[in-house]
Amino acid sequence: MGTFASLETWSSPELKGRLEWYYSVANNLKPAKYLVCRHIPVGQDIRQLSEDELWGIHEKKAEEFSRVFKEIRDGGLKLKEISMERPNFLDLKVALVKKMLTHCNFCRWNCRVDRSAAKKFGTCQLAEVSRVSSYFHHRGEELPIRGTKGSGTIFFTSCNMRCVFCQNADISHDKDNGIVFTPHMLAWTMWQLRMEGCHNINLVGGEPTIHLHTIVEAISLLRFFKNVEEAALEAKADLYIPYPLDVRNASFEGEFNTPILWNSNMYMSPETMKILHELVDIWLPDFKFGNNRCAVALSRTPWYFETVAENHKLIYSWNEDIVIRHLIMPGHVECCTKPVLKWIADNMPLTPVNVMDQYHPDCYCNPSDPRFDKRYVDMSRYPTREEILESYRFAKMLGLRFEEITFEKSLRGIRL
Repeated sequence: MGTFASLETWSSPELKGRLEWYYSVANNLKPAKYLVCRHIPVGQDIRQLSEDELWGIHEKKAEEFSRVFKEIRDGGLKLKEISMERPNFLDLKVALVKKMLTHCNFCRWNCRVDRSAAKKFGTCQLAEVSRVSSYFHHRGEELPIRGTKGSGTIFFTSCNMRCVFCQNADISHDKDNGIVFTPHMLAWTMWQLRMEGCHNINLVGGEPTIHLHTIVEAISLLRFFKNVEEAALEAKADLYIPYPLDVRNASFEGEFNTPILWNSNMYMSPETMKILHELVDIWLPDFKFGNNRCAVALSRTPWYFETVAENHKLIYSWNEDIVIRHLIMPGHVECCTKPVLKWIADNMPLTPVNVMDQYHPDCYCNPSDPRFDKRYVDMSRYPTREEILESYRFAKMLGLRFEEITFEKSLRGIRL
């Protein structure tokens, strides 16, 4: 991990300061949050408790976690000084997400369907089974995320939004895409990627939120594995590259250690945010639309702005490590880009932001695609250079921390 620690991006005290916890866990200087959860005992049998009773215990254990985490973060307490007992805080979270699945409220749609019964389906159209389209060392993410050996990215299928321009529509709009993954397979995949040198485990899609039950249980199973999960290898997109496994990539005081990165549209319920608070080491959220009208028109997603804004604001209030992504869309600088950037400046100052110019017409917005819909002809072009530069100028005028993240590849030194 030495090369990761010496990246030029960490020479910025401001950026490193905003991502200090992630940096420490990625370099195995600190334990990932899930390891801390394992050292927070519940102190009673939780198997027969109701969901309300479990949430009551969760609230108390979240307060205990906060105290212990602060001591570990500040260096006043070492993980090995705390004994491990079962059930622990992580076991409690697993029990809760399994309860939530029976009346699914993982996201803002709050469909309330029993996904474990598979008789009715909500917006995501999923039952209990999770599918993974692919996983690999992702070398196209932001520099602090991809580092030198890539981000250990796992692409889940299906989504709770329906963006008409989605560049991953083959997996987000197709719930049956990919390979069925059990929690054990997912845990093994996380282990493999980290042992191969990935700097984090990047949970994305589609959308990871709708797979919360599988993900949380997989995190609870993380450890050093001895046997190979042959079925999982079918989804490994870079299997042809012989990455060596090295325990030094993934060890903290003898325990398997990796940062958990949540790469999401942030259209999540308050309950899901509570579950993830003590598990996610760095957040990589999207903030696409500056108003609900555009969200409904282009993503069929109501209550978008207030939901996503509230979740971003919550992360900021927790003092979490976060990099926000905003995609510049053609014809939407005034109605989406500027309101989103202004909201970030007003509510999350100094947060690193990637003002992305990667939009290209895809899916229902691509005239050469059989799915093309003439209603979205205005979205069937790339953003103009002036739209992109105007977005950058506005971000700079607001004083946002975006240049280190946005310009690190090809636009470094651009004059705004």
